[in-house]
Amino acid sequence: MSKIETNTIAPSTGTTLTLGENGDTVTLGTGATQSGFGGTNTPAFKAKLSSSYGISNATTTKIDFDTEMFDTDNLYDTVNQRFTPTSAGKYFISAQVYFDDAASTDATRIVYIYKDGSEHLGSNTRTVGSTGRGSVVRISDLVDIAVGEYIEIFGYTNAGATTIGSGSSRFYGYKIIE
Repeated sequence: MSKIETNTIAPSTGTTLTLGENGDTVTLGTGATQSGFGGTNTPAFKAKLSSSYGISNATTTKIDFDTEMFDTDNLYDTVNQRFTPTSAGKYFISAQVYFDDAASTDATRIVYIYKDGSEHLGSNTRTVGSTGRGSVVRISDLVDIAVGEYIEIFGYTNAGATTIGSGSSRFYGYKIIE
């Protein structure tokens, strides 16, 4: 095995540098790091509720994810409970909301992803009679977001008095590497 020691390797034509050939594996030495290629899934955030609270019956209501669990680029707004990225691209957005109804009854529960104040996508579950008071509704989607646009989560239930539970409710997302 030969060893080349240099600080810079550049292609002679200034266009493409190829390391290895088809089927080869290029390995970094122990302790070496890579930079300038690949990518990161940032910005990224995860938020939760600071406490459980009630929502109105048969009314679409913004969910108050008011506590950051992490926020890589400080783009999640805990006051307005929204994510506003500063770089355009495709983002994986997901949420889960725990609905705890006061009574076991037929009910529809819906979680929505809103983009710039309008519904982007909704996901629902329906329970019948005594099949349960509480349920977690999840939603995920890849959302094209432009600079200045924002994402929020809304919920709906027609089960009467309902509490949005803080223990299982989360809102999170990250930019995908394109």
